[in-house]
Amino acid sequence: MARSLPNRMWHEFLKFVARVTGVAVFQIRCRGRQFLPPSGGGLVLSNHQSNLDPVFIGLGCKRRLNYVARQTLFGFAPLRWLINSLDAIPIDREGSGFGGLKETLKRLKLGELVLLFPEGTRTPDGEVHAMKPGFCAIAKRSGVPLIPVALDGPFQAWPRNRTIPRRAVVHVEFGEPIMPAQVEQMSDDDLVGEVERRIRVCHERTRRSRQLATGNSSLGQFRRQAT
Repeated sequence: MARSLPNRMWHEFLKFVARVTGVAVFQIRCRGRQFLPPSGGGLVLSNHQSNLDPVFIGLGCKRRLNYVARQTLFGFAPLRWLINSLDAIPIDREGSGFGGLKETLKRLKLGELVLLFPEGTRTPDGEVHAMKPGFCAIAKRSGVPLIPVALDGPFQAWPRNRTIPRRAVVHVEFGEPIMPAQVEQMSDDDLVGEVERRIRVCHERTRRSRQLATGNSSLGQFRRQAT
């Protein structure tokens, strides 16, 4: 997808700021980057813990990441300008969502990476919840790999009942993709089940790694205070 030079520079600037903030404030760590396709389209499917999830997942991608956002976020002009500059795709959750579906397929066909949250909304408790089948039509029509990914820590940083984010440790893990030939052989129910299974596996791994990092950090702080 063609982008202007000012837009590319703006994106790189924001990504640099986000990377510095992610390391300094959230101690962000990403694993499994090798599963992301180096070129061509790809549908990235993730659990959903906070409004910061697209940023954290984008920091784990060497390539630029498009993401689907609910239509209501585009009502406030400054925010609309910002998320449009970052390749957001508006989708109407209350309507048919046809416009968002069409644009998502278009970008995948153009060789872009697109992020979707199959849970449909942010988790209320930090756990992975049941996936909705809305992504199946996109998966089967696009003919691109489906890359599962999970986050742990964004819920602690910015749960849905909190106004502003706070410091937390955030880990991200990408999993082995489901290839187009595999997608074609699955029913919608099987595909939803397999995507959910892979996201849960990634979430369990990233939760363990984050808890280990948090435990080591707490132990180090305790030792410094004791000496």
